[in-house]
Amino acid sequence: MRVAIAGAGAVGRSIAGELLENGHEVLLIDKAPTAISVERVPQAEWLLADACEITSLDEAALQRCNVVIAATGDDKVNLVVSLLAKTEYGVPRVVARVNNPKNEWLFNESWGVDVAVSTPRLMSALVEEAVSVGDLVRLLRFSHGDANLVELTLPEESALAGTQVGDVQWPQDTSLVTIIRGTRVLTPTREDSLEAGDELLFVAAQAREEQLEDLLSVRRKPDAD
Repeated sequence: MRVAIAGAGAVGRSIAGELLENGHEVLLIDKAPTAISVERVPQAEWLLADACEITSLDEAALQRCNVVIAATGDDKVNLVVSLLAKTEYGVPRVVARVNNPKNEWLFNESWGVDVAVSTPRLMSALVEEAVSVGDLVRLLRFSHGDANLVELTLPEESALAGTQVGDVQWPQDTSLVTIIRGTRVLTPTREDSLEAGDELLFVAAQAREEQLEDLLSVRRKPDAD
């Protein structure tokens, strides 16, 4: 897979290193000469250019990229790069860094963004995830389909503890993708049982989040006689 990263700062270089270790081709783009540190990521391609300029993106052959990551420290730049990548070059997957949480609402498909990653929000979500049991925590927002990656740790009092995955009537537009149980990461099957303390990761439509939290968190009251 070929990936172009706009922004060769600490964030961009870190992403590039991870992708290279996983066997992908990576091009780092930055307009600041001081950011071009080939020796830090020698396996990557480097381009000294303004990623907001069409001529620069032509030189980068963006149409050959499977993914573009807008990872600069400037939200305006990340939006422009995302829009150009999607509309001018038809890049299948565009991921954009959100620096200011107040700008999150802009990072959607109208600006060419498939996945928006807000570092401040992600950090706060991870803190919540570490201390919350029974509360739904939003980890990541996907622009297409208005879906989010959410997590909930199943509490002891949940009515679903001991229930098989296939027997649960999950809300519409909701998919259980992973069960984290202790040190194990499980791909759920219909026969797997949910256990108290399981960390459950879902991709869910935002409109279904409250319904999902209610289903998992509260022990149902017994039916009246």
